[in-house]
Amino acid sequence: MALELKIGDVLQMKKAHPCGGSLWTVTRLGADIGMSCQECGRYLLLARSQLARRLKQVLPPSTNAPVD
Repeated sequence: MALELKIGDVLQMKKAHPCGGSLWTVTRLGADIGMSCQECGRYLLLARSQLARRLKQVLPPSTNAPVD
């Protein structure tokens, strides 16, 4: 089953990042998935196959953005 991701989705990984955060925001889509740690801001690029193994769950994007 292919991962259905959108830019802005929040990913919860099985293992925490060394900074202590386990939530990542999707910033790039393609053969590789780009994501930023919500705790420290570190950017990581993972192949879709690696991401599928490390992923715990996909959370909907935050809706805290102001509406114009």
